[in-house]
Amino acid sequence: MSMFNVFRKEIDWGGRKLVLETGKVARQADGAVMVTYGDTTVLATAVGSKTKSNFDFFPLTVNYQEKTFAAGKIPGGFFKREGRPSEKETLTSRLIDRPIRPLFAEGYRSETQVVCTVLSHDMENDPDIVAMIGASAALTISGLPFLGPIGAARVGYVDGEYVLNPTSDQMKQTGLDLVVAGTTQGVLMVESQANELSEDVMLGAVNFGHEQFQPVIAAIIEMARNCAREPREIAPAAPEVAIVKDKAEAIRGQVAEAYKIVNKTERQDALSAIRQAFVESLGENEAEIAVAGKVLKGLESEVMRRSVLETGKRIDGRDTKTVRAIESEVGFLPRAHGSALFTRGETQAMVTVTLGTGQDEQIIDALEGEYREHFLLHYNFPPYSVGEAGRMGSPGRREIGHGKLAWRAIKPLLPKKEDFPYTMRVVSEITESNGSSSMATVCGTSLAMMDGGVPLPRPVAGIAMGLIKEDDGFAVLSDILGDEDHLGDMDFKVAGTETGVTSLQMDIKITSITKEIMEVALRQARDGRLHILGEMANALTGAREGVAANAPRITTITINPSKIRDVIGSGGKVIREITEQTGTKIDIDDDGTIKIASADPEATDKAVAWIKGIVAEPEVGVIYTGKVVKIMDFGAFVNFLGSRDGLVHISELAQNRVKNVGDVVSVGDMVKVKCIGFDDRGKVKLSMKQVDQETGRDLAADEKQTAE
Repeated sequence: MSMFNVFRKEIDWGGRKLVLETGKVARQADGAVMVTYGDTTVLATAVGSKTKSNFDFFPLTVNYQEKTFAAGKIPGGFFKREGRPSEKETLTSRLIDRPIRPLFAEGYRSETQVVCTVLSHDMENDPDIVAMIGASAALTISGLPFLGPIGAARVGYVDGEYVLNPTSDQMKQTGLDLVVAGTTQGVLMVESQANELSEDVMLGAVNFGHEQFQPVIAAIIEMARNCAREPREIAPAAPEVAIVKDKAEAIRGQVAEAYKIVNKTERQDALSAIRQAFVESLGENEAEIAVAGKVLKGLESEVMRRSVLETGKRIDGRDTKTVRAIESEVGFLPRAHGSALFTRGETQAMVTVTLGTGQDEQIIDALEGEYREHFLLHYNFPPYSVGEAGRMGSPGRREIGHGKLAWRAIKPLLPKKEDFPYTMRVVSEITESNGSSSMATVCGTSLAMMDGGVPLPRPVAGIAMGLIKEDDGFAVLSDILGDEDHLGDMDFKVAGTETGVTSLQMDIKITSITKEIMEVALRQARDGRLHILGEMANALTGAREGVAANAPRITTITINPSKIRDVIGSGGKVIREITEQTGTKIDIDDDGTIKIASADPEATDKAVAWIKGIVAEPEVGVIYTGKVVKIMDFGAFVNFLGSRDGLVHISELAQNRVKNVGDVVSVGDMVKVKCIGFDDRGKVKLSMKQVDQETGRDLAADEKQTAE
C-alpha cells in the first residue's frame, strides 16, 4: 500500500505526451502539480495565506526558477549555487503572472504565491509553457478562488504553416515566436517576436494557439474533478461599500469635470483634492474610510469609460484614433555613438546606442547551454519621470519586461553579424512618462541606432492600444495615456515597420474579448504605427553612412585556420603583444576570421600588417628585408617574415669567398635577402649575395637579363 494518493492525467499534445500528476510531491501546498512535456518537467505549487491581508490590491507573487541540475550542470561562479533570477526567469515569472492575475475572484486579498521549479529540461521543449500549464493546474486544484483554468501554447510559423510548440530546432527556422494564454472563452495574454509578419498572420497565430490549448484546459478540469480541494469561502464585500458608493454619487459631477483637465499633473492634483475632501466628509468612520479608495477608483473608472463611449472624446480631448504630438531629435548627445530623444505627448525616452567589439558581447549561461548576445537593450524608469521621489536600485521586473519587449521589436531588423560585426548596447532612459514608455523606447531605439550608423533596413515604431468594453459597445483607443491603461480593459502593444509586425504584446483584463475587437485593434494600431513612422522620418529616414567618429572601426581579414595558433602564440603571447603595441582590440574566430577594432585607422593598419606578416608564406624569388638574429659557423639566421627565420648559408653571404660569417654581418643588422628555396625539412634558404644591399635590386635577375 503506497503512502501516496496519486492522480495522473495524460494527453497527446502536439505530437508529444503531456502528463499532469499530483499527490506525491509537495503535499502541504494548497495545490502542487508536476507537469512533464517530452522530458521537460516542472513542479508548480500554489499557496494562499489563510489570513486576509489589509492590502487594497491583490498580493500575488509568481516565481519561476530554473535549477541547473535540470540540465545536468553545476552553476558557475564562486558559490556554485543558483543566485538571483536570470533575465529568462524574471520574464517567465511575468509571463505566468499576466494571464492568471485577472482570474482571481473579486474581493480575494490573501497573500498568494505560485512557485514553478524546472526539474528537468530535455533541450527540446521550453519549460516556460510547461510552467504556465503547471501554475494553472496547481491553482485549479488548490481550492483558492481562481476562475481558471488557463491553457498556454507557443506558436511558430514555418514555411507559411503554424506550428504548435515548436522544438528548439524548429525555433531556428521559424519567422515567429508567439506565446498565447487564455481560458475556454478567450485569450488573456500574448507575447511575441516576428519577422515583419502581417496583422492577419499574427491574429491567425493567436487564434491557432487558443484552439490548440483547449485540450489542456479540458485535461486540467478532469483532473480537478477527482482531486481538487474544497473551495475557500471569500468574505462577502463589506456592507460599508454600498453605503460609500451611495455617498460617492454626490461627487460624480466633480470627478467628471476633473477628467476634462488635459494636463496630467493638474488633472491628478484636482482628482487628489476631490478624493481628500470626500474622505474627510466621512468623518471618523474607520470602516467607511477603509473602502473609500476602492470605491472612488471604481467611480473614476466609470466616469472616464462612459465619457469615452458616449462622446468619443478622451481625457486629453483626443478622439479614439489620434496619436499625440510627436517630436523626434537625433544626435542629441555629443559623445554617444548614436542618440535620440523621442517625445510623444507626455512620454519621453532618451535613447543611446554604444558600439563595441566581440569582447563586449554578453555571455549568457542558460540551461540550454552558454551563448553570446551581441545586441543588448536596457530600459530604466527613474521615479522623476512621473514626478515622484522613490528608491533607485537594480532594475525591477517591469523594467526587465519592458526592455525585452523593445528588444524583441528591434531584433528582427538587425543586420547579420558578418555584415555589421559590432556588439550593440542600447540604453533607454525614460525621462517623462504618461502612457507606453516601452513603445517610445522602440521608436527612440530605432532612431538612435540609425543615428549611430547601424544599417537597419527600415525604421521600427510601436504604439500602445487600449480598450473600453461595456455591454452596449466598445471603443479601441490609439496611443493610450497612463490613466486609460489603469482604467481600461486591455493593454495591447504593437511594434513593427511599414512592412509588418515585429512584436505584439497583449494583456487583457476581461475574458470576453472577441476576434472582431482584436481585428479592429490591430488595424487601428497599424494606422497609428504608420503615422508615427512618418513623424520619425522628420528626424531621420535611414541609417547614416558609417559609424560615429569616436566608435571603433572594425576591419575584418581572413587567414588560413591552420595559422591561428601562430597569431595567438604560446599562452597568447603574440596576440597580447600586437594588441598592447597597436592599441587595437582583436577577435579571432575558429574559421580564421579576424576582426581588428580601433577608432584610429593607423593602429588598425599596423595590426593588419603585423598579422599578415605572421601568416604570410615565403615565396621563392621574392626579396625581403630582415634582421640578423643568430650567427653560426656555417651562416647567419635572418628573421625576414613575421616570426619566420631563414638561413643565409656562408656561401650566399657575399660575392667573394667568406672565411668568417662575423666579417660580413653581426646580430641586429638589417639586411636584404632573397628566398632561393627550401631544404628537405622545409626550412627556408636565403641569399644576400643575389641582392644589391643598397638598392634591394635582384642581381641574379639582372645577370640573367644581360645573358639573354
